[in-house]
Amino acid sequence: MQRLGRPDAVEDLDPELPGEAPVQVGRERLPGADPEADAGEGGDQASAPKRKLSLKMMIMIGGGAVLLAGVGVGGYMMLGHKAPAETVAQAKPAVFIDLPDVLVNLNNTGTDRTQYLKVKVVLELPDAKLEEEIKPIMPRIMDTFQTYLRELRPTDLDGSAGLYRLKEELTRRVNIAIAPNKVNAVLFKEIVVQ
Repeated sequence: MQRLGRPDAVEDLDPELPGEAPVQVGRERLPGADPEADAGEGGDQASAPKRKLSLKMMIMIGGGAVLLAGVGVGGYMMLGHKAPAETVAQAKPAVFIDLPDVLVNLNNTGTDRTQYLKVKVVLELPDAKLEEEIKPIMPRIMDTFQTYLRELRPTDLDGSAGLYRLKEELTRRVNIAIAPNKVNAVLFKEIVVQ
């Protein structure tokens, strides 16, 4: 009996003929059909694919375990983990210092009309102890404000972006003047350009 299909397939064995060895056609042969050929030809080659398969399986199992652990830890942190009570810091109340009003003429090159800027500023401090350290150097802070504000043009103050840049620059200059201490922010109470 012959199987129809591929010409290089191995013929089926007739169960009525005892001791008939499988006939090899082409390059394929049944594994285990000739134990002597298997042992002599490549016992190492037969086990090599098993090792590669087991190595791949071990990598896949390890990757799956790492992925599962990551998902578990992420879920725990996002859903079930509560921060310990002692690590939650109590917010300190902010401390504010009012500075004297600043009135300067703006830099108007090319026009005859003089424009003025009037600013009321408040400094936000991280704690009350810093207030006592800032009061003796208040003239230095006011000088920093005056010299910077006199160089501004009216177009530098246009829109919210201009005021944000002004606020950031004044905060930076105050922190330089009071170094090594720092203020949290410079806050505007009033800004008038006329």
